[in-house]
Amino acid sequence: MSEDDSSHHPNERRSWLERISSALTGEPTTREDLVELLRDAQADGLIEADTLMMMEGAIAVSDLSVGDVMIPRSQMIALPADAKFLDLMKQVVESGHSRFPVHGEDKDEILGILLAKDLLRGVVADNGPGTIHALLRPAVLVPESKRLDVLLREFRQLRNHMAIVIDEHGGVAGLVTIEDVLEQIVGDIDDEHDDAEDPDALIAAQADGQYMVDALTPISDFNERFSADFDEDEYDTIGGLVTAAIGHLPEAGEELTLGRFVFRVSGADARRVHAFHVGVLG
Repeated sequence: MSEDDSSHHPNERRSWLERISSALTGEPTTREDLVELLRDAQADGLIEADTLMMMEGAIAVSDLSVGDVMIPRSQMIALPADAKFLDLMKQVVESGHSRFPVHGEDKDEILGILLAKDLLRGVVADNGPGTIHALLRPAVLVPESKRLDVLLREFRQLRNHMAIVIDEHGGVAGLVTIEDVLEQIVGDIDDEHDDAEDPDALIAAQADGQYMVDALTPISDFNERFSADFDEDEYDTIGGLVTAAIGHLPEAGEELTLGRFVFRVSGADARRVHAFHVGVLG
């Protein structure tokens, strides 16, 4: 058969060749295969451990729903619509947040979202609004079951940063922000209002003589606490160092000995390691 045989459409020929190439080169065909390929790339030094964690986080987001990451109703800071402007300003300043759900007499009645900057403009403006209602922006309502990747796409398309989460009965279950979604990919995002972490709280001595060490503990702090000499140039945290040494994102229970320290993963999820039990040899 001639290579110029017109019975085969060029796109069909290219698709067939791509399928053959994929089969011969062992390219990933499932999500699990892709994750394994990424972990191999990290083990070979092609990508950094932190990059691997972000890529795995991005892949895992499609398996999560809003209910998995939302701020529950009991922890929401919501403002009453009938409060005085001065009282609202005090709550806004104390909380340090920039967006707030506003409710009516019934806390399940969400009237809209108040931005701190809009409240400030309303307070200082001459002949400004007499009530908070004129300052509210529409509230976006989403079910607990909504997939996170879908919500992130909608946040970007609508340029929205917050949504109210509704339960199966139509009541308020909580709220979710774009930051909550992004943290599933890149890890915790601290802002200027978050309390600074106490370095001592990241390393806690246990009754059995071992230590509980947060994976986000800076290597410099670990070295200072234990008179260790782990390299601080390539990785910033103990979690990054141990993950790189293991060669893949470890699961709870996995152990690794580095120098005179035995690291056992005590907490981990599909995105990153959270903590280690650390024993000191000798």
